[in-house]
Amino acid sequence: MHTNNAIQNHKDLIVWQKSVDLSVFIYEITEKFPREEQFGLSSQMRRSSVSIASNIAEGRQRSTKKDFVNFLRIAKGSSSELETQLIISKRLNFSKNLNYSKIEALLEEVIKMLRAMIFKLTLPAKQLAS
Repeated sequence: MHTNNAIQNHKDLIVWQKSVDLSVFIYEITEKFPREEQFGLSSQMRRSSVSIASNIAEGRQRSTKKDFVNFLRIAKGSSSELETQLIISKRLNFSKNLNYSKIEALLEEVIKMLRAMIFKLTLPAKQLAS
């Protein structure tokens, strides 16, 4: 982290850091899925989780605020995909002994942060000043 608290790049964004943590948790949980799911739901969940952090990173490196917001929206879409996939995996009881609550709480936090960032970045400049 930088000592001046300025955001230098995507790695300084808390939402990016949390989305990377989320991806690690998803990889850990899907390791415990049945072997036949290796190329099914497990693969989908991994791609969705990686997509969240990747789109935040790519958007942050773009040259305009509009581009950044677009990539944040894509990340938000990927987070909704992951949320759906988690629900399906729980209902299929793929990991009977796993506690999903930590992953679900972190995903919800990432979704809220993305929503807030998109809202703030799309406010007209005059509303930000007041």
